[in-house]
Amino acid sequence: MSCHAQPKMKTRSLLGVFEEDATAISNYMNQLYQAMHRIYDAQNELSAATHLTSKLLKEYEKQRFPLGGDDEVMSSTLQQFSKVIDELSSCHAVLSTQLADAMMFPITQFKERDLKEILTLKEVFQIASNDHDAAINRYSRLSKKRENDKVKYEVTEDVYTSRKKQHQTMMHYFCALNTLQYKKKIALLEPLLGYMQAQISFFKMGSENLNEQLEEFLANIGTSVQNVRREMDSDIETMQQTIEDLEVASDPLYVPDPDPTKFPVNRNLTRKAGYLNARNKTGLVSSTWDRQFYFTQGGNLMSQARGDVAGGLAMDIDNCSVMAVDCEDRRYCFQITSFDGKKSSILQAESKKDHEEWICTINNISKQIYLSENPEETAARVNQSALEAVTPSPSFQQRHESLRPAAGQSRPPTARTSSSGSLGSESTNLAALSLDSLVAPDTPIQFDIISPVCEDQPGQAKAFGQGGRRTNPFGESGGIIKSETEDSILHQLFIVRFLGSMEVKSDDHPDVVYETMRQILAARAIHNIFRMTESHLLVTCDCLKLIDPQTQVTRLTFPLPCVVLYATHQENKRLFGFVLRTSSGRSESNLSSVCYIFESNNEGEKICDSVGLAKQIALHAELDRRASEKQKEIERVKEKQQKELNKQKQIEKVYSPNV
Repeated sequence: MSCHAQPKMKTRSLLGVFEEDATAISNYMNQLYQAMHRIYDAQNELSAATHLTSKLLKEYEKQRFPLGGDDEVMSSTLQQFSKVIDELSSCHAVLSTQLADAMMFPITQFKERDLKEILTLKEVFQIASNDHDAAINRYSRLSKKRENDKVKYEVTEDVYTSRKKQHQTMMHYFCALNTLQYKKKIALLEPLLGYMQAQISFFKMGSENLNEQLEEFLANIGTSVQNVRREMDSDIETMQQTIEDLEVASDPLYVPDPDPTKFPVNRNLTRKAGYLNARNKTGLVSSTWDRQFYFTQGGNLMSQARGDVAGGLAMDIDNCSVMAVDCEDRRYCFQITSFDGKKSSILQAESKKDHEEWICTINNISKQIYLSENPEETAARVNQSALEAVTPSPSFQQRHESLRPAAGQSRPPTARTSSSGSLGSESTNLAALSLDSLVAPDTPIQFDIISPVCEDQPGQAKAFGQGGRRTNPFGESGGIIKSETEDSILHQLFIVRFLGSMEVKSDDHPDVVYETMRQILAARAIHNIFRMTESHLLVTCDCLKLIDPQTQVTRLTFPLPCVVLYATHQENKRLFGFVLRTSSGRSESNLSSVCYIFESNNEGEKICDSVGLAKQIALHAELDRRASEKQKEIERVKEKQQKELNKQKQIEKVYSPNV
C-alpha cells in the first residue's frame, strides 16, 4: 500500500476500510480477553478452594464436636482424602501458573501494546493531517500584488514541515495497520495453544496421581457410604415408628391439665424439670410473668431462659419453705422462701399435677433427701413413716368444738407462769420422756385458724379474750375506747404463718413443741397441705394477738398467763411454737393444753425472747402491784390505828378530872 502510487481519494477510502477492520478486531479481542480472564480467575478460585478444602480436612481431628466422639476411622479417612486433594491443589496451582504465562500473557500483550499503538498512531496521523491542512490554507492566502519575501518564506517552510510530518506519520500508521493483520492471527492462536498445552499438562499430572491404589480406596469409601445410607434409612424407619407410637401414647399429655386419676402425682421426687411462669414485680402493684425452663440440680433451683446456652442459679432451696399461694387470680401458684427468709419467688405451674409435684419435690430437696444413695426410695420411706406416725383430721370445725369452753367461763388461773426459754432448758428426766406421753398418736390436727370474727363463738372469745375488733398493732389510740393492750409498755409485731395446732398431754418440756412440729410438718407433707395463713403476731405484756394483716382485725387472742411453754425448732430457727393451757370444761380444774406451731421470717428466737420478756415484765408488774397493795393495806391499818388512838385520846380528854 503506497500513497504515491494511488490517488488520494482512493487512499482515503482504503484507509477507512483498514480502520474499520482495526476497530472490529479491537472489540472482538476485548471480548476474548474477558472470557479467557474468567477462565484464569475461575482456575485461581478453584485452586484456592481446593487448598482450603484440604486444610479443613486436615483440621477435622482437632475439632471437638459435642456428638462426634472419638471417630478414628473417620479421621483417618479424611486424612487420606486430604492428601489426595492437597496433591490436586498443587496441580491446580501449576495449571494457574501455566494459564497466566501461556494464555493470559500473549492476549494481554496484544491488547495493551498492539491495539493501543494503532490508536496512538491514528491520533498522531489525524493531528499531522490537520496541521498540513492549516499550512496549505495559509499558503493559499499569499497576496499576488504585495509579495513579502519573508512571509512567503515562512509559509513555504511551514508547508514543507507539515507535509513531511504528515507523510512520515502516514507511513508508520499504514505500516501498523498492515502488521495488525498478522498480529491478529498470532494473538488468537497463541493463547489458545497455551491453554490447551496447560490443560494437557494438568491432566497428565492428574493421571499420575490417580493411580489404581486410589481407585481401590475410592471404591471402599463408596461401599461404606452405601452402608451408612442403608443404616440411616433403617434408623429413620425405626424413629418414624417410635414417633407414631409416642403420638398415640402421649395424646392425653397434650391436655394442659391432665386427669389426675390417669396420671397420679409422684410425691417422692428429688429432681424435676419443666416450664414455669415466674412472677417479676415491676412496680408497687404491677408485675409481669416470664415463662422459663426450671430444673433442680442438687440443692439448687436453676432457670434457663429461651436462647441461653446454660442455666443459672435461681435460688438455693436447701432448708427452704414452699407453699401454695393465691396470686393475681392465677391457678397453680406456689411460693418458695429461702432458708434465711430474705428471698422469695412466686412460680406458676401448668397443671395441678405439676403444681403438686413441684411442691413435693422442693419439699423433699429442702430436707436434703437428695444426698442419700437412693433419693426416691428414701423420700418414699420418709413419707410413709410420717404417714404412719400421724393421722391428721381435716375437720377444723370438729377440732374447734372439742376445745370450746363453756359459756360464761372466766379466765383460767395463772398458777404457773414459768416457761422454757427460746431453745428450751435441759431436764434431768429427759431420757424418761416418751413420745406417747407428749402427744397422743390419734390426736386431730387443725391446719387453719378459726377466727371468732368468722363464726359466732362466745365461749372462744371469752377464753381467749376479746376478738373481732380492729387492733392498732402499734398501741396508738384510735378513739375513746381503749383496749387493755394499749396500756402495755411492750408492743412487738412479727410476721408469722400458722402451720397447725393440736392438743398435747404435757406442757412442762420443750420436747412437746418439737414433737408437735414434727407431726404437723409430716402431716402437711403427706396430705399435700401447703397453704398457710399469714398473720401479724402482736406480743404485749397482757396477751398474744394474731391480727389479719389486711383488715387489722384480731383473729385470735392468747392471754399471756395461759402461755406456759414456748420454744423454737432446734435446727430450723424459723419454726417456733407455744403451749396454751386453757379450761376444757365448766370446771376450771379440768385443764387442757394446746400447742400452736408457726413459721416466721427467721425470727423464731426473737419471738420467743419477746414472749419471755413480756412474761418477765408481767411478773414484775404483778409483784409491784402486790407490793403496792400490801403497802396500801399497811397504810390503811396505820391510819385506822391512828384514828383509834386519836379517838381514845379525845375520850380521855373529855372524862379526865379538872385540875
